[in-house]
Amino acid sequence: MSDKVWLTQEAFDRLTEELEHRSATLRQEIAQKIANARQEGDLKENGGYHAAREEQSMNETRIQQLEEILRDAEVGETPADDGVVEPGMLVTADIDGRRLEFLLGSRFAESDSDVKVYSPDAPLGQAINGIKRGDSVSYYAPNGREISVTIIDAVPFNK
Repeated sequence: MSDKVWLTQEAFDRLTEELEHRSATLRQEIAQKIANARQEGDLKENGGYHAAREEQSMNETRIQQLEEILRDAEVGETPADDGVVEPGMLVTADIDGRRLEFLLGSRFAESDSDVKVYSPDAPLGQAINGIKRGDSVSYYAPNGREISVTIIDAVPFNK
């Protein structure tokens, strides 16, 4: 499996901006909350202190996640509208008799969208990556079941 995460330039910029905000502004605000709560006295029963520490933990976790995503990011423009399935495409497919529409990409690429996202590294993503509109393939799910897929359409994703 690839460690690369496909991102549009817009998504990369948005995540970079979030990282900068969390690393500088938010980190300082949380540190000030912790310092203020410490001055209130007994830390064992200080709800404000514990809430601020929890917020600090969540912020630091998100900072680490963003750093990893951006480090492993492969930035690209929207793919060509040629009907070939690749990361960044909105795919409509018949999967074992069910019609599904999803983005082949990364949850980080378009996190503000309601469209389901499937990774290019997932069994489905690996099976359909590079095939064209109208083509059919099959792949084996993690449970060993063979699943047939027919690509109905594949167009660049625009949120």
